Amino acid sequence: MAAKKKPADENNKVVAENRKARHNYAVEDTVEAGMMLTGSEVKSLREGQASIVESYASPEKGEMWLINSSIQPYKQAKHFNHEDRRPRKLLLKRREIERLKQARDRQGMTIVPLKLYFNDRGIAKLLLGLAKGKNVADKRQTEKKRDWNREKARLLRDKG
Repeated sequence: MAAKKKPADENNKVVAENRKARHNYAVEDTVEAGMMLTGSEVKSLREGQASIVESYASPEKGEMWLINSSIQPYKQAKHFNHEDRRPRKLLLKRREIERLKQARDRQGMTIVPLKLYFNDRGIAKLLLGLAKGKNVADKRQTEKKRDWNREKARLLRDKG
């Protein structure tokens, strides 16, 4: 059996990243999802014209949808263009959709988009995170830990 590749490797071209998500949420699990896009959306993504900062994923009627993500209109598409903030269908297996839906309903978790990128085959993928919201104390604790690790690395580097 072949080893599974890790999603969002270094060889993938990241189009949009939600850096605030790691600050506001404690991400417990990640899932890679495909997206149903129109041609003008793909061309706009290749130019890097996308934002997933204020977006979220929502399971509705057995399907997963990406809500409130922004892909800017492609300039050369003229009247064949797309809407900027339309809901986009995410391509996941039924089992994955049910697992995410149950975690959201039972445990009060949030489904947050983390990265939008093209994989090594040139297909647009979205990395979804199953996360719990952090409160202010958790955020401070994370920041303390990050500062200590940075200071520790600095001390080890200087003392050698």
